[in-house]
Amino acid sequence: MAVSVRLSEKEDILIRNYARLNNISVSELFRRAVLEKIEDEIDLKAYEKAMAEYKKNPVTYTLDEVAKELGLDEV
Repeated sequence: MAVSVRLSEKEDILIRNYARLNNISVSELFRRAVLEKIEDEIDLKAYEKAMAEYKKNPVTYTLDEVAKELGLDEV
């Protein structure tokens, strides 16, 4: 897929220099940045869901309790 992005001259210079300093192409820089942004948003949604569930039932377990529950304490 090809994507076109409009940039100011200053933005273009900044992006090209950053890519060059990191030994990657501009395409790779944009690909990584977009994927990282998507992953960050997915992580944030998962965190918000987990926090909402925890607030409804604020029960925590120690590592030893979890290991015992999973039968891992006998290993």
